[in-house]
Amino acid sequence: MQIEAGAGIEAHNSYRVQRRVGGIVIGGEESVAEETPVALVYNGISHAVMMATPDDLEDFALGFSLSECIVRRPGEILDLDVMERDNGIEIQMRVSAERALQLKEFRRSMAGRTGCGLCGTESLDQLKRRASRVDSEAVLSSGALPRALASLESMQRLFRLTGAVHAAAWCNAQGAIKLVREDVGRHNALDKVIGAVAAQRGDFGAGFVLMTSRASYEIVQKAAAAGIAVVAAVSAATGMAVRVAEESGVTLVGFVRGERHCVYTHPQRIH
Repeated sequence: MQIEAGAGIEAHNSYRVQRRVGGIVIGGEESVAEETPVALVYNGISHAVMMATPDDLEDFALGFSLSECIVRRPGEILDLDVMERDNGIEIQMRVSAERALQLKEFRRSMAGRTGCGLCGTESLDQLKRRASRVDSEAVLSSGALPRALASLESMQRLFRLTGAVHAAAWCNAQGAIKLVREDVGRHNALDKVIGAVAAQRGDFGAGFVLMTSRASYEIVQKAAAAGIAVVAAVSAATGMAVRVAEESGVTLVGFVRGERHCVYTHPQRIH
């Protein structure tokens, strides 16, 4: 996969603000996370426009392509070019002829908003694709979840600056964080992690993902499509997320708080 030069839009910017404490007004500056329309274009055809943080966009494009089953492996994206436009960012990808034909047959138009993976879906039939099946025998060591959680805060650079983004962390079975990606959209953060791990030829069955958000159905669906066996979140899971995890063989964990957590599905992977 050939990647051209990326766009220059910043992931955060400073804005003048008034801070008010009681009756005292203090002028100053605040770092604010940016969200930008990002168009994903395959072989000249616009497939999706997502609101995303304009950072790690090559990872985002590859991860989105894998988690949405547009391609099955990174090598099916022949080249990738991130270009800044007047009204946002366009990521142009050239995929193999087989994948381009499949995309034309099943293409849908999405207009994603922050935190929403359904906006623009054309019908209820498109809502739930058949869940990918994960057969990994990965087992997390005792203490892996609290160990990863304890390390995550210090690695959330953009969150420390702005307080406005989610993070997804890729961790090994012992709970050591290998990489972190951040975005205003939780599913975008996960796509960035999937893309980063895939670009490094990592083994999705050998670790787990930790999310700083709730575990909604699209998080589980994307993880299953990538082959991730364990999804952990600091907040709760939704009912649809639990059902998709049960069907797809994903171990879903919520309320990861220190030494406590709640395992919703396939608990055999948590020892």
